[in-house]
Amino acid sequence: MDDSERHDEERLEIGRELPLVPLRDVVLLPGAVVPLLVGRERSVHSLELAAEADKLLVVTVQTQPDISDPKARDLRDIGTVARIHQMLRLPDGTTKILVEGLHRVRITAFIEATDHLSAEIELFEAEAAADPTELEALLRQSLELFGQYASAHQRLPEEVSNSVNQIGDGLRRADAIGAWMVLPAEEKQELLEQVDPLRRLRRLVQLLHREVEILRVEERIEDEMKDSVERGHKEAYLNERLRAIRKELGYGDDDDDEVEEYLHKIENTEMSEEAREVAHKEISRLAKMAPMSPESTVTRHYLDILCGMPWQKRSEDQLDTRRAKKHLDQDHHGLEKAKERILEFLSVVKLSGNVQGSILCLAGPPGVGKTSLGRSIADAMGRNFVRVSLGGIRDEAEIRGHRRTYIGSRPGRVLEGIRRAGTRNCVFLLDEIDKLGSDFRGDPSSALLEVLDPEQNKAYSDHFLEVPFDLSEVFFICTANDIHQIPPALEDRMEILRLPGYLEHEKVAIARDFLLPRLRESHGLARARFTISEAAISDAISLYTREAGVRGLERQLATICRKIARRKAERRPIPKIVQRTNLHKFLGPPQFLRRMVDREPEIGVVTGLAWTSTGGEILEIEVAIFAGTGKLQITGNLRKVMEESAQTALSYTRATVPKVAAKMKKQDIHIHVPEGAVPKDGPSAGIAMAVALTSMFTGRPVRRDVAMTGEITLRGKVLPIGGLPEKAVAAQRAGCVKILIPEENDKDYRELPKDVQQGLQWHLVRRMDEVLDLALLPEKHAASTAADAPRSGESPGAAAH
Repeated sequence: MDDSERHDEERLEIGRELPLVPLRDVVLLPGAVVPLLVGRERSVHSLELAAEADKLLVVTVQTQPDISDPKARDLRDIGTVARIHQMLRLPDGTTKILVEGLHRVRITAFIEATDHLSAEIELFEAEAAADPTELEALLRQSLELFGQYASAHQRLPEEVSNSVNQIGDGLRRADAIGAWMVLPAEEKQELLEQVDPLRRLRRLVQLLHREVEILRVEERIEDEMKDSVERGHKEAYLNERLRAIRKELGYGDDDDDEVEEYLHKIENTEMSEEAREVAHKEISRLAKMAPMSPESTVTRHYLDILCGMPWQKRSEDQLDTRRAKKHLDQDHHGLEKAKERILEFLSVVKLSGNVQGSILCLAGPPGVGKTSLGRSIADAMGRNFVRVSLGGIRDEAEIRGHRRTYIGSRPGRVLEGIRRAGTRNCVFLLDEIDKLGSDFRGDPSSALLEVLDPEQNKAYSDHFLEVPFDLSEVFFICTANDIHQIPPALEDRMEILRLPGYLEHEKVAIARDFLLPRLRESHGLARARFTISEAAISDAISLYTREAGVRGLERQLATICRKIARRKAERRPIPKIVQRTNLHKFLGPPQFLRRMVDREPEIGVVTGLAWTSTGGEILEIEVAIFAGTGKLQITGNLRKVMEESAQTALSYTRATVPKVAAKMKKQDIHIHVPEGAVPKDGPSAGIAMAVALTSMFTGRPVRRDVAMTGEITLRGKVLPIGGLPEKAVAAQRAGCVKILIPEENDKDYRELPKDVQQGLQWHLVRRMDEVLDLALLPEKHAASTAADAPRSGESPGAAAH
């Protein structure tokens, strides 16, 4: 004991009164130097009194730490006399002090003043050890155990063990060891209250043994976890550590119920043996994972998808062809060929019970009912329907799925759609298959080859699922606007059903029987007594829409319904019938003019036909000649293939009209195809350009009510073209009487609807001679139109049109 401590002990007489500071959950042992934050007003006054006197005070711990204003009954009667070394008032009103524990004391009386607490104390007399040998053994053992404790504990400074060794007095050293140990307040208070040195040291050694063993277990757990947890995954690491501690302590596993639930799902799901084996492996892995780790989340998601697949769930097919025909007729007007093919399919399924190899592609312009027809097919068959839009997909993983190594991975759209449908024999619509893209992430169209190949899709394997799933019972239906954009390998696996654009009278029937009743219902006009005349619908089609389908027409009819609904809501009178005469009051001025072909024959002007993604269109091909050097000028935003067709047509004309060949050398030729803002390409305007050139050089007028399409060769042969249904509808809509098509397109002609066949005079041609005979008027009619044709030497502004 140094001189200052001896002097302090002499001043601590029995009955000495000192300021008292109660502590919530801190026990101060003799020899310990600790910082304290004091915030209660009475405690701060006690500090001030001690600081003004000899800086000595008494500290003791509360029996309940949550008591804000403790009384005598709330305080322990064994405490510690402490000396204040530093005292600092903080801005928030609290006081920070650094105190050193000096002696154990018994509090004989608590004194409650108005603004502070104080206590009368008595010192504990130091008892002699009954067995000095045991005392020395316990001191050595405690010092050795504390060395192990300090080296294993990560929060203690490295120099703690050396500083404790330098304390000369053994019992003081034991108190210092207890002060440095991280123990609950109750256990430290137990060391403080124990006066018998042997009992105090036995308890200290017991606590050291326990804490050292706990630290060893933690260290072993730490080493085990470092090998299995990725660096930086703090949350996963802590959860794994908690799980390992629970395992070491022998606690039960909280996720046993979850494992049992997955096992129950597997037993109730009639999945394949391979899938069942994979599922059991994943459940075994899940049982060993931390509940909140990212790996367990991925595994749960995988098991949910695996158990949610319709491995053996089927819907019962309704294969009554009469009922199916009635259902299709109720939902769609026309489309006879598509309906016939669907009924044939149902008949085959009814007789064979097998749908393998049934992959249809409904090709046609937008708005003709491709998607809705797919839904009607599902309803007619009594199957679940699922639709997946493929437009704009460029990543192969969207089809095949993402591998589970990626965060947020999911199955591909095919298996995800099957899971959403809930049955393995659903009707699956792959919408806009011609809009698939490709880039550095892969080619989605190639990924679809396995899906649509009947020989491969019996065991289709997704990158996410990684177990085979049978797609052979799925009825795949694809839709496309332009079949030329579909890769050949993919097109080869499908049966193409073309849905041409609707004729005007078909659109009128669709609007009358399908669109208008639905719009009246959706606009709250089911009971309103108004209708739209067929003449008004016809004008809405020709003057306010330009399309092959009926989407634009539906929008125009919806506009009429909205205006009538507003009038009804405002209790204004509504018209009983919307006529052609008052149509503009609802739709405004016409957006398009009726693009009809001119009836008067002209020289150098021919009616050609073009295919677009929205349907067919007519092309007015114009030719003008003027003085020059035989150059050919082509305008109208024509692309390379169409420019080459113009060159071929000009070469054919020079070769077959010898009397004008010499004249061509002195004249420039200008071929123009309106509209200039629209890009045009393709070889099918070749015969139309040749007719226009021949008409201009021979002076024979062209019949404007004759439309034509076909590719030309230098020898005058007419080669087949595509898009005949759309072009035929455009010709009929424009008021053409005759249509000239290549003879090799006879197969396409025979597949056209009867309305289209009967609405035009069809001429199948093989050579240009036949085309010229049908399209050009005899030379005797040339005089009446000669004034309209630009002649050699005229100014360039005198173009014929």
